[in-house]
Amino acid sequence: MNNTSSNSASRRGFLKGAAALGAAALTARSYGRVVGANDRIRLGQIGCGQRGYEAHMTGGIHPHDKAQNVEYVAVCDVWTVHRERAAKTVKDWYGHEAKQTSAYKELLDWKDVDAVMIATCDHQHTTHLKAAVGAGKDVYCEKPLAMDMESLKSAVDAVKATDRVVQIGTQLRSMPSYRGCREVYQTGVLGTVSRVEQCRNAGTPYWYRRMSRQVEEKDVDWGNFLCGKPARPFSAELFAGWFGYRGFSDGPIPQLGVHFIDAIHYITGASIPTSAVCNGGIFTFKDEHKFTTPDSIQGTWVYPEGFVLSYETNFGNAGGNCSRIYGQSGLMDFSKPSDAFVTGAGAGKKGKLGSGQEKVTPVEGPDHFLDWLQCLRTRKMPNAPIDAGYAHAVAAIMAMMAFDSGKRMVYDAGKREVREG
Repeated sequence: MNNTSSNSASRRGFLKGAAALGAAALTARSYGRVVGANDRIRLGQIGCGQRGYEAHMTGGIHPHDKAQNVEYVAVCDVWTVHRERAAKTVKDWYGHEAKQTSAYKELLDWKDVDAVMIATCDHQHTTHLKAAVGAGKDVYCEKPLAMDMESLKSAVDAVKATDRVVQIGTQLRSMPSYRGCREVYQTGVLGTVSRVEQCRNAGTPYWYRRMSRQVEEKDVDWGNFLCGKPARPFSAELFAGWFGYRGFSDGPIPQLGVHFIDAIHYITGASIPTSAVCNGGIFTFKDEHKFTTPDSIQGTWVYPEGFVLSYETNFGNAGGNCSRIYGQSGLMDFSKPSDAFVTGAGAGKKGKLGSGQEKVTPVEGPDHFLDWLQCLRTRKMPNAPIDAGYAHAVAAIMAMMAFDSGKRMVYDAGKREVREG
């Protein structure tokens, strides 16, 4: 931390000493004393690609860094091009050189890094998160939290064994429009809710945007990219377009659908679905890249709260996008979140809503990144805690297991298992 007094210096010394003994053993109370109102929080960025650089660094943290007294001191990316771009930006912003590495473990060993932000590939999230909290770091981790139940449970258990502040990157729940939808929903004005749905379509799969990148093997730490996957020869195509290949990403449901799933959990207070079915395939984008993630897919989940959730993506035609909650006494439409509304039109049972559209009033509050930064000092639970990440990950895993097997999947909450049922 960048301290300016003898008291701050002693706190810094205490932090370093505690880290040497095992930073994960710090209690929330002791850490709260170390990171005081005047202490600078030093961040490390793990994953400096589009999400890490544009959303985390330039769009998320930099607008708040002076007011919150935080700064980046380290960057990690397996691709030299992205890593050096991020390091240059750190120098431009703060006037000091950023430590650089292609190995996440090395960054986590640096005692002058207090917290990390993880924006790596889907198959790396649980590995990086588990290692980060084990190193005593607070964490902001992108979604989807996990791709399989075993790694999900391992990472969640690792977080809960510490007092680290962990925010999962499902940022819709921190947007004013979704806060407003939550408040309206909780009034009960929609009546008994039976169905929620989202169609999120586009003309082209998002992974094609990355295929123009010129990647050379000498610039890539291939072993850290694979991150536990079986060894295989370097592939510039796989590295650039990993979003389109199963095993590295499972496609639209965990990449896009979990935003809606998490938003519904937030708005309705729902927990984890009890069952899921899913179908789809590669129907439009069959070419030389031989992508394996589906370009059209639909999943449906049944919730113990008594409704069905439907999520659908079609790549090939961008029409038909919608996000809605259907109740017996009213409909909530947030297809355009800034213009969210409720209406009684079409209701099967007359309630308080008329046939016109009543706009949902946004509820202001800290954005998702600011919420995390504030919680680093207060040690309060952030808006998307680890349990929220667990819930959306279970839903996505259920859907992809159903997609692969062609069978209905159920969740056993007592055993934390997904199985055929």
